[in-house]
This record gives sequence, C-alpha cells and structure tokens, in this order.
Amino acid sequence: MERRQFLQYLSAGLLTSSTSLAWARRGEEEEEAVAMKSPTLPADRGIKGNIVVVGGGMAGTTVAKYLRLWGGTGVNVTLVEPNAQYYSNIFSNMILEGTKTLDDLTFNYKQLVDHYGVKVLQQTVTAIDPTTANVTLADGTKLPYDRVVLATGIDFDDLPLAGSDTNKAKIVHAWQAGQQTVSLQQQIAAMTAKDTFILTIPPKPFRCPPGPYERACVVADYLQREKEGGTVVILDANPEIQAGAKIFNAAYSDTFKDIITYVPNATLESIDADKGTVKTSAGSFNGTVINAIPAQKAGKLITTSDLKLASQGGRWAGVDVLTYESTVIPKVHIIGDSSATTQPKAGHIANAEAKVCADAILNLLQGKAVNQNPITNSACYSPITQDTAAWMSVVFRYDPESKTMKPSKVGIAESNKASERNHKEMMKWFNNLMSDTFA
Repeated sequence: MERRQFLQYLSAGLLTSSTSLAWARRGEEEEEAVAMKSPTLPADRGIKGNIVVVGGGMAGTTVAKYLRLWGGTGVNVTLVEPNAQYYSNIFSNMILEGTKTLDDLTFNYKQLVDHYGVKVLQQTVTAIDPTTANVTLADGTKLPYDRVVLATGIDFDDLPLAGSDTNKAKIVHAWQAGQQTVSLQQQIAAMTAKDTFILTIPPKPFRCPPGPYERACVVADYLQREKEGGTVVILDANPEIQAGAKIFNAAYSDTFKDIITYVPNATLESIDADKGTVKTSAGSFNGTVINAIPAQKAGKLITTSDLKLASQGGRWAGVDVLTYESTVIPKVHIIGDSSATTQPKAGHIANAEAKVCADAILNLLQGKAVNQNPITNSACYSPITQDTAAWMSVVFRYDPESKTMKPSKVGIAESNKASERNHKEMMKWFNNLMSDTFA
C-alpha cells in the first residue's frame, strides 16, 4: 500500500476495526492474500538519508520496513538488534494454557533484509553522540545517522525478593516472551487442584494493559479444564482493572467465579520465595506459583544514557507525537513502549506509532511539513478461555491544544462478551499484524 493511500485510509477511519490492521479490509480472501504478499519495494524516490533503528520489536521492525517501503532505495536503514529472532509478547499468555508454543511466536528479520534491503546488525548500542551524529556499537563500530529511532522496549525494576536462590529463581514475570514464559508454563502445569496461582500487577503504566487480566483468565481456564480445581489470586496495585473492565469483571464474577479472586489496591511490598508468601498493602497471601510482574520503565539506553532522554520522571522518554522526536535531543526519535504518550504500551499501537514516525522522518528528510493530524489505532484481542476471546479498540487523534493523542469518542469500542467467533477473528488479527510487521 502506498504511503499516501495508507494515510488516506487512516484519515477516513477505515483502519479502526479491530480485525483490519495495516490494510483496509475488503473481504476475508483478499485480506488474507494481502497479509501473505509482501509489498513491492519502490526504486529511488529522491529521498536521501541514513537512519539507524535501535531495537527489533514491533515498533523497530515496523519503522525500518516502512522507511524503506515508503522512502525507497535512497533511504539507508540499519536495524541494530542484539537477538537473532523476536519472541512475540502478543499471545505469549496462550503458551501458559498450552495452545501455543514459543516456536509458534518466533519471528526473524529475513524478509526485512531480503525484501526491503534493511541492514540488520546483531549488536548492542552503547552510546549515541548527537554532536557527531553517530551511534556506537559494542564492538566499537560507529554508525553515522541523519535520524536515529530508538525502539528499546521496557526494562524492569527489581522485585523485593527474599529466600534461597533456587526458590527466588522460580519467581518469574514472563512479561517479555522467552524462557521465562516456558518456565512459568511448566510451573503451572505442575499445579494441582489444591494449589494457588498468585499474579501481582504493578502500578500503571505497564506493557499491554489488558495482558495481566487476560493471563489470569487463561490460567484459570487451564486449571479448570486440566486440574479440575485450583485458585487464582490477582493482586493489583491499581484501584481497578486497567483495560477491558467490563469483559474481565464478567469473567471473574461468572466464568471463573469459583477460581479467581481479584484484589485491587494491593501494592507489592515483599515476596518470601521459600514460604510462598506475598505481602501487599492489602494483606498477605500464600501461593504455590507466584507470577510477579515488576514495575516497568523504558529500556536502559534511555534511562541510563548521558543524553537524559528519560525526561518523564526518569522512567519514560518524552516525545512530540507528531514525529516521535525526543523533547530533549533533536533528531532522536523514540517509539513503542519506551516513549511517554497518552497511548497504551502494546504491540498494535507500537506498529501504528512506527508508521507515523516513518512518515514524519521522510518528510523531515525532504524539508517538508509533517502531518499535523496523525491518527493511531490500538486494537487488542484477549483470550478468555481456550476457545473464546474478547476484543477492545481505541482510535487516537492528535489534539493540538494539549499536543497529545486523545481517544476519539466514536472510536472507543469493545465486545459485549467473549465468544468463539472472536477467538477465530483473533487469529486473523494476529496473523495480519505480524505479517504487516515482519513480512
């Protein structure tokens, strides 16, 4: 899809459906065909520049792809990512219930290299020098840039853990898909009908607002199906469910009423890994499996950098949402979970932010004005049981008065209940999103 055509679709509100992501929906057969087919890389469009993208997650991969797709071969894009492959955080909760494996959620950068001509370096960035406009890698290599895009994701605060090293190692967050996800799945699989699963939720903001509440559902569903019993206790540091309250409250009070206990205003104070005791401001709780999700902040390159990019309380990077350029350092753009915006920290919105950023950078390289009315869409499906799901969607529009992205009143929607049809649509949603990002 051409850059201008894509932005026209956004302006017309045609990309706001929770089942149509980067492409306007025109029927299931055509939708699936578009998702399977890679767009054609254009020739030199007269746009010149060197762009370094740091981080190969949903945001970084998307911006690298679209800078080339919309900018043409004159735009040189280098993606720096220390890992050879990406594990999708989306759907990682389904590993816990046994319907997905880590292999199912593994993606690589082959298409980015072979089809779009992005240079991918399996390296770590150690420094950014805005004076000389260079990015320094761990091996000493310096990459000159006209613009640099940081998509470094999240980092975690330390948990207040006590106990033996062996038992402390069992307390995993699994909030970044990978081996911790597998470890948590194995611990859940070993539970019995008499055991308790404790999930702690940190204060907002955190990655994927509906994610913890979804996790409680899939674990409860697994225990109900496979163990014929068990208990799930949710200890939420927030005063209420942070996303999808209607559907999750219904799931907790109806579908899993005999399994799930939801405790709000339960700020984590300590965890005794030997005794299985979790102490919070709402009391102490004992569990067999403890899944503690720590408080979160921007990636280390942002929070520990001499550039002082983390202008928002030292935890998140302030940006101008018209371009996602840092409010501290010019020509440094920050997208995805690391940025401080009014939008949620989630894979779908990261994909949308990346396209706004790519469009803005291409305009800036040409000395043109950037789009003054960006629109993004945060759509999300959440599995509730093994074969049902719910969805929610919010359209954000730029508000020139506050200079923030604000939810559009007509663009806020969610499903009335979990259903099997939603579960089928969820699979299409995921395939389209990941295809748009990695294919």
